[in-house]
Amino acid sequence: MKISRRKFIAGTIGVAALAMLPNFTNGGVKQVEADYMIQGVKLFTPYNGRIEAADIYVGGDKIIEIHWSGNRDKPDVHAEKIIDGRGKFATPGLVNAHTHASMTLLRSYSDDKALMDWLQKDIWPIEDKMTRQDIYAGAALAAVEMIRGGTTAFADMYGPCMDEVAKVVDESGLRGILSQGIIGIANGDKKLADNVELYKNFHGAANGRITVMFGPHAIYTCPPDFLRKVADTAQKFNAEIHIHMNETRGEIEDCQKNYGKRPFEVVNETGLFDTGTLAAHCVWLSDEEISIIRDKKIRVAHNPGSNMKLASGICPVTKLLREGVTVALGTDGASSNNNLDMLEEIRLAALLAKVDTFDPLTIPASTAIQMATKFGAQAVGLKKVGRLEVGYKADIVLWDMRGVDWQPNYNPASLLVYSSNSSAADTVIVDGKILMQNRELKTLDEEKIISEFKACANRLTGK
Repeated sequence: MKISRRKFIAGTIGVAALAMLPNFTNGGVKQVEADYMIQGVKLFTPYNGRIEAADIYVGGDKIIEIHWSGNRDKPDVHAEKIIDGRGKFATPGLVNAHTHASMTLLRSYSDDKALMDWLQKDIWPIEDKMTRQDIYAGAALAAVEMIRGGTTAFADMYGPCMDEVAKVVDESGLRGILSQGIIGIANGDKKLADNVELYKNFHGAANGRITVMFGPHAIYTCPPDFLRKVADTAQKFNAEIHIHMNETRGEIEDCQKNYGKRPFEVVNETGLFDTGTLAAHCVWLSDEEISIIRDKKIRVAHNPGSNMKLASGICPVTKLLREGVTVALGTDGASSNNNLDMLEEIRLAALLAKVDTFDPLTIPASTAIQMATKFGAQAVGLKKVGRLEVGYKADIVLWDMRGVDWQPNYNPASLLVYSSNSSAADTVIVDGKILMQNRELKTLDEEKIISEFKACANRLTGK
């Protein structure tokens, strides 16, 4: 039997390495080596407007071939296994661009309060009691929730013990963009040093699935002199920044009272925006601040659910997108949302923008999905993530379209945004590894995690 050159090389160097090589042809027939094929799935491809069935071939951690059903030149495929994609809608994995994973421990602990009362009287005091075990248990439960909802990457700001969150990222197979939450007015130098250690120990860990940013909390907890110190430290490591900005009107008023300028103007003068910045919330923005965001290429993490619940306001998403700003989506923590359901954030982002602008054409379904995929990956600094294209990372979610809320199926993208819910997430793949298939988790023991989580929550809160 004749063995193709590509198949011979696969046996020599392995499929993962082979995925980096160009496809060979033999007699005009394209030959592809893959670990597995997702067969007959409908793809989310807003770039070419196609909504039709295709086969996706995954080799190693990448998409190595996409064959459209209407293309007669079907490749000669050698795949170790086949995943049935019929009746499924494939999107890139969802990116949660701003959250506090271990806050799952405080879900429903304190609700229906103003942001600063909620933080200062309820949340911060109990967070001071959290142990290393609590941080791990909270993050583990968050990982289960995120995988079950189609999230494949999350930008997490919390602390201390962020190494426990890194451990969860490694075990779960998710991507984690981690930062130590730094409150500069309370032992700030120690927390900044902890962020340095987090960067040294985990940046690039878990086969590159972990990246580390620096996480100064906000202008009202990190004075300008301290932000300069954070900026200098981050620049030494060529690391990026994750920070809360302009979440409430009160934050703006306090900043103007204390420093005579608005938050983005004050922070810009510290140099913090010079190494790349992910700014969460960005609700109350002046035109001058939007210019700073645009000029400094700051990426915005819009948190519609949390901002609505805390009555913080509405991020001017349409205006930011019009200025060329990358706007992603985040859930914020489970104590202010109160879930980690990114599909819900996609829907809220689309609907809220329409109400805010009185324009039903703003933020259509395809754009809302991109805010959680393509734009999300860009916002958190992930390369070759967020699109279903050859050469991109195989971070893929298959949504089951058999439910009643998917009928009739005129437009899968529209149905995903306006009709479906996160329980439609059937299969979740990150870096080519299957984390969930047919709603069965492959990397985490959900029952054990819930049991350990409950023990931590009960001890922590006494409830």
